[in-house]
Amino acid sequence: MPDTKPGLRKPAFTKVDQLRPGTSGHNVTVKIVSTKMVLQKGRSDGPQARQMRISECIVGDETGVVVFTARNDQVDMMKEGTTVTLRNAKIDMYKGSMRLAVDKWGRVEATEPASFKVKEDTNMSLVEYEVVNVVE
Repeated sequence: MPDTKPGLRKPAFTKVDQLRPGTSGHNVTVKIVSTKMVLQKGRSDGPQARQMRISECIVGDETGVVVFTARNDQVDMMKEGTTVTLRNAKIDMYKGSMRLAVDKWGRVEATEPASFKVKEDTNMSLVEYEVVNVVE
């Protein structure tokens, strides 16, 4: 029986200004502009002694910036000025604005420093969206 395994396809990378609410599967290379810890709580009792950390980071590329919600181990990688590749990222909505996130099905990878200058005056997370039900 011949090996008919399909070849791996190259990931398609998205720019920050192309992100839209409710979408997922984004591969984005971004530079971290700033980071802020918003939640840090731990449980030291019991067999699951784990700590929950959430950090909101402003990340962007040459087209704009967006808020990225880093969770737990992702927080350690979010250092200002570093460049990361977010694989299989999704858009979460929080109070009507977009937040980029990577869940257990995605990956955050450190990569070589990017050559682009981050366009900080176009913040995609400042655009407020409203849910509209369409009746047909």
